[in-house]
Amino acid sequence: MEKKDIFSQVSHLEEQLGQIYVDFGNLKAQLTVLLEENQNLTLENRNLRKRIEDADHTDQSMTNRTTRKSGTISEPDVGEGYDNLARLYKEGFHICNLHYGSVRNDGDCLFCLSFLNKK
Repeated sequence: MEKKDIFSQVSHLEEQLGQIYVDFGNLKAQLTVLLEENQNLTLENRNLRKRIEDADHTDQSMTNRTTRKSGTISEPDVGEGYDNLARLYKEGFHICNLHYGSVRNDGDCLFCLSFLNKK
């Protein structure tokens, strides 16, 4: 082999290594996005399962209350909706009209807090 052939092979390998490095960087970025999405979905799934359990307990208590009142369905309490929204916010979800239902990633939301502080 001539020196020129060896040099061209080394240059070609160097280019291939550079492309592999770029490909690894792209895969790492995609993996980061997927891991964040997985974490958000895991949190949302856990919160939804807890809400289902709470709803089952609430349904049972509502059924017990309605049967005690001779079959009539009682109206929900005035503050019950506010309490539910406060609980949703505490679980990590937006309750403001801008991002309602989405997961809060950046800490507290000023819009949600202003809504909660209205009396």
